[in-house]
Amino acid sequence: MSPDFVIGFARQGIETALMMALPMLLVGLAVGVFVSILQAATQIQEMTLTFVPKIVSMFIALIIAFPWIMDKMISYTRDLILNIPNYIR
Repeated sequence: MSPDFVIGFARQGIETALMMALPMLLVGLAVGVFVSILQAATQIQEMTLTFVPKIVSMFIALIIAFPWIMDKMISYTRDLILNIPNYIR
């Protein structure tokens, strides 16, 4: 295995992991900004108000995006396993 192959292999794995995390991260970011604006406008400084909506919304985003995430994970794993003979060379 050449260094270029190993770097490309690691890059593909990291890109796949980031793509799978993207829906939850975007929803958490959007809800966090919304809650921050709401807190600044109403001057409510409750700590649980920042965490609970984010956790609930990210869990809902996970449930909605789960089929897509599993499809990405299965296709990456399938490509990985099918290309094992090419990796050995």
